[in-house]
Amino acid sequence: MKISHPHVARVFAHYPPFYRKKLKDIRKLILQVAKTLPEIGELEETLKWGEPSYLPKEKKVGTTVRIHWLPSKPNQYGIYFNCQTNLIERFKKKHPKTFRYEGQRAIIFSSADKVPAEELKSCIELALTYHLGKK
Repeated sequence: MKISHPHVARVFAHYPPFYRKKLKDIRKLILQVAKTLPEIGELEETLKWGEPSYLPKEKKVGTTVRIHWLPSKPNQYGIYFNCQTNLIERFKKKHPKTFRYEGQRAIIFSSADKVPAEELKSCIELALTYHLGKK
């Protein structure tokens, strides 16, 4: 799936090749999940805080999902969620031992981790429909 936003494409181009592939795999999961959720409408791919970010274009549907690799933590990468939500708390209840969580904002993977795709998809779905679930 081609990255159409030039600034997002530039960020991906600057990731080390190994992590670029890992993050593109997570991006693909995000886009796949979004396609299965007609209630969220169109998904926007943009940059927030310089990181590839994904959110429903329609307001009050879901919350932003970001992905990133940091040079300051070269052996890990992650998927980040709005820390003002209860998403990580919900993920921990649903998947207590599946992921390594960072505070109230992230699921972190090490370079050696195999990403549990089905479990991660459920987390992405909760984020992209966050406000719908509160109604």
